[in-house]
Amino acid sequence: MRHDDLGAGLVGTALQTMVFARSSGRWAEAHAAARAVTAQPLTAHPAQASLYRGVPAVAYALHLADHPAYARTRAELEAETIAIVAERVDAGLRRMDSGRPPRMAEYDLISGLTGLGAFLLRSDRERALERVLNYLVRLLTEPVTVAGQHVPGWWTTDGPSGVTETGVFRMGHANLGLAHGLSGPLALLALATRAGYVVDGQDQALDEGVAVLTRWAQPHANGTVGWPDPVPLDSFLNGPTPGAKPTRPSWCYGTPGIGRAMQLAGLARHDDHARQRAERAVLGSITDPQQLAQLSDATVCHGWAGLLLTCDSIAADAMTPDIARQLPRIHARLDTHRVRHQIPKDAGLLEGNAGVRLTLHTVRTPRPPALGWETCLLLN
Repeated sequence: MRHDDLGAGLVGTALQTMVFARSSGRWAEAHAAARAVTAQPLTAHPAQASLYRGVPAVAYALHLADHPAYARTRAELEAETIAIVAERVDAGLRRMDSGRPPRMAEYDLISGLTGLGAFLLRSDRERALERVLNYLVRLLTEPVTVAGQHVPGWWTTDGPSGVTETGVFRMGHANLGLAHGLSGPLALLALATRAGYVVDGQDQALDEGVAVLTRWAQPHANGTVGWPDPVPLDSFLNGPTPGAKPTRPSWCYGTPGIGRAMQLAGLARHDDHARQRAERAVLGSITDPQQLAQLSDATVCHGWAGLLLTCDSIAADAMTPDIARQLPRIHARLDTHRVRHQIPKDAGLLEGNAGVRLTLHTVRTPRPPALGWETCLLLN
């Protein structure tokens, strides 16, 4: 377990204790968690540091804590993060200028510039954020060539595992998910627009992302609509497959996470049709027993907590109350799972009990402080 990991390490636990402390005013546990994550060196190399690892991860948690005890450390880590972002953007732009497609970790939420942009959005670092937004606009609007075929600029040379693969993914893949694919940049651009941060071409990029998700919202045999798992080159060129099997309704890859990104883009662009399509797809995924049966744990990443938290955000902005009416059922399923199965003991926001506890705190608190901690998940 890494001390400087937000998703599966101690930073996720620290974030949870800090959000709780902001609500309760009791800081002893949060201070202990802050000492634990800052007592050892933090990953700072631009090729390794990200929103979910190292300096930026700890800076994000301390920023949300907003406690005077952390002011000096927070300022130092934020300055380091700005420098990391600058190097990452420069490398990404050089790659773009060369015409080569990106690696997944260049731009995704977990390891890449989308996640770093989420940090900048939450910390109001406008100049650095503008550079990330300009990069993402190019990513969504400038195609690249793979095996002689034009594909979107967010096409990755990796397989879904994040490394070069042989077999079906030897030419890379298209990923529509929120954690590692198109929906991450789309959601960040939408959140930035709603916060008043807009660069040239941002509207076009949002429209392009919505168009892709509209095209790939494929009908399932049971009448629901959703998006596919990672798509290899041949399948991408052939287009969506009607009657495909529904995927797991998760935050990370599934219809709820993708639907939230499309809903946010619709809100940013005042596109009611995009919002309706997204919300209908999500509603279908959370009322379909076949899809819900694929959830097998309580975690945020791909379990019941992530589904509840994502749908809670979607319901707050939805055009109809249909999704909100389903929230008690999802909440009950999460509670039932926690009773019947062992609660994850791992630390971390995505894969451990910290994320589950944060989710329950957020949805159970009548008026939780508007901390915006969910920006690291691109939900708000």
